[in-house]
Amino acid sequence: MPEGEVVLITGTRKGIGRYLAEHFVKKGALVEGCSRAAPDWELERYTHHCLDVADEAQVRAMLSSIQQRHGRLDILINNAGIASMNHVLLTPAATVDQIMATNFRGTFLLCREAAKLMQRRRYGRIVNLSTVAVPLHLEGESIYAASKSAIVTFSQILARELADFGITCNVVAPTPIETDLIRNVPREKIEAIVNRLAIKRLGRFEDVANVIDFFVRPESDYITGQVIYLGGVC
Repeated sequence: MPEGEVVLITGTRKGIGRYLAEHFVKKGALVEGCSRAAPDWELERYTHHCLDVADEAQVRAMLSSIQQRHGRLDILINNAGIASMNHVLLTPAATVDQIMATNFRGTFLLCREAAKLMQRRRYGRIVNLSTVAVPLHLEGESIYAASKSAIVTFSQILARELADFGITCNVVAPTPIETDLIRNVPREKIEAIVNRLAIKRLGRFEDVANVIDFFVRPESDYITGQVIYLGGVC
């Protein structure tokens, strides 16, 4: 990637988000990140924002800050997400609202506000994260999978709407990775998911970064509206 590109990554306090922040800093980017709470780490060329991605005013304020300090945004990676595994008959409506707010509304708000800044230079790369829980139709994950399925459909339509501005939008859908998101999931459930993959192992941070690197390259300007499910899921 070109030196000095401005990259915004959501959900950077830990897990995939933190790995991606470190990954892009190593590649020479100026990285902006966000989460509800402050991280317990610091990084050169990295700026953190404490906010809720589902809060429209807070998202707008962050993008305004990025514009004022950098005058541009080259790459947006929507990684922030939450999950709650439960049978649909035992799922409270409040849980549905919370998951949809963070996973889908947050992605929508970030994409909309980022695209406004990107379109000024007629260039941008957006990568949204989904999950293999969508095509695998995993029991107990109906709401989480629905929120991530909405991201897929939204991204594919957004790709068409933003194409004339030189902005691409693609999706990477990881398999389970050893993060807090699956920490409370029974081991036998994780093993059952892995056994449904063509490549029978848990995902790694590097697997996600590899696909993102491909999507955000300047040379990938003819690739948009695509979804890559990791692990051999189709």
